[in-house]
Amino acid sequence: MAPINTPQTIAYPAPEARPLRRGEEALVPHVIVLFGATGDLAKRKLLPGMAYLVKSALAPKIRVVGTSLEDLSDEEFREVAREAINDFGNHKLTDLEWDAFASRVSYVPQSAGPEALAAAVAEAEAELGPEVQRLHYLSVPPKAAREVITMLRDANLVERSRVVMEKPFGTDLASAVALNDFVHETFRERQIFRIDHFLGKEAAQNILAFRFANGLFEPIWNRNFIDHIQIDIPETLGLDLRANFYESTGAYKDMVVTHLFQVMAFVVMEPPTALEPRAISEEKNKVFRSMLPIDTANVVRGQYVGYREEPGVARDSDTETFIALKVAIDNWRWAGVPIYLRTGKRMAEGQRIISIAFKEAPRTMFPPGSGVGSQGPDHLTFDLADSSKVSLSFYGKRPGPGMKLEKLSMQFSTQETEYVADVLEAYERLILDAMRGDHTLFTTAEGIESLWERSAQLLDDPPPVKMYPQGTWGPNAIHQLIAPNGWRLPFERTWREKA
Repeated sequence: MAPINTPQTIAYPAPEARPLRRGEEALVPHVIVLFGATGDLAKRKLLPGMAYLVKSALAPKIRVVGTSLEDLSDEEFREVAREAINDFGNHKLTDLEWDAFASRVSYVPQSAGPEALAAAVAEAEAELGPEVQRLHYLSVPPKAAREVITMLRDANLVERSRVVMEKPFGTDLASAVALNDFVHETFRERQIFRIDHFLGKEAAQNILAFRFANGLFEPIWNRNFIDHIQIDIPETLGLDLRANFYESTGAYKDMVVTHLFQVMAFVVMEPPTALEPRAISEEKNKVFRSMLPIDTANVVRGQYVGYREEPGVARDSDTETFIALKVAIDNWRWAGVPIYLRTGKRMAEGQRIISIAFKEAPRTMFPPGSGVGSQGPDHLTFDLADSSKVSLSFYGKRPGPGMKLEKLSMQFSTQETEYVADVLEAYERLILDAMRGDHTLFTTAEGIESLWERSAQLLDDPPPVKMYPQGTWGPNAIHQLIAPNGWRLPFERTWREKA
């Protein structure tokens, strides 16, 4: 193997360190081994995210060793990385900033074997000093995870390391248990970070602050005041050349188990004993244990018209590109409160919202025709998009004579604050947390196995898919699923934008 030619490293000053949370480790120098380094996720999110962490000096002492199936030189891979950062990065780099990142990047073809990978990591570690740690990011298909774990073991790269694993983690209970058992043969649970990028978003984390830091909302966050909850994540995107992956996965395994249920846990979990990883993980796991098994009578599966004509899709495919379901949490706080989840591809809009519908007040004092109740219950809405918006809707009097009521709203967005420049993209935040050893926003083995266990009935006997036209909100059966309530999307009123 040719020697790795690493240009002179260009360093930026480190910022003043923030106080560490309990259970969190100080950020020491890291070698990040990026498997699948030329894949779509690496190009769209991981390489731009790592470049920004270097640019911002949040993680200045890192080296990136990329590895993938392509036979590339260091310079060829750096060119791949530069194109990815230019095409997909939210933060453009100057020539000086690019040089600072490129000096930290090298590449080893996966075909070169574990010895070559070990040599590349050793060379990168020699530049970082004796306290260096390793972060292995598995940006690979789930079926390739075992091969990568084996390669890390054979290369003796398990010590002083953590491993980030992408979704889906298994496809049912048996496969999840088998994969957990296999990974645990090499890595301890505290070394494993099962990633869900939805939880890395500022808006998702803001749910914890909103719920537990405010005396206005904490007392009413229960079945006595909340009527129902919606988590709605429609997508306008199609397969994006991922037919081989999607045919064996579908919307439920791809989105619900790994994203929507994780967000749901933040919305409904009990207050943790402390804002630290172990306590938060335990409360999330309690939610999953309290979840009733998914009843197929409360599930609508859909498939967009034209899916079966997509390249790589079987002409008689029963894979769902859309799913809506009703979930019940069988505990004291949430007994009787339905939670509605919906996600799908080729839908009318791309949105990511959580909507909390409050029980309606008595209307007897208001005269007929006043408008009270005509626009549904009061809602608290979280927008999980990068702008991180929150809205509270309620009835108020329309100015003028008489008693005419209409829906009003109060809104907040991180774009309206002086801290907007501090917002990290989800993968940037999660990579940083993994290097710090912070499991708060990651999934545990117990949690993922609980979810697959409660999904068994749906996976064993799924209802047939119903066709829906592209650019719509799914099959018509979704309205019977949520009746007598209605879906919040599409919004009747758009979000207000900052002038």
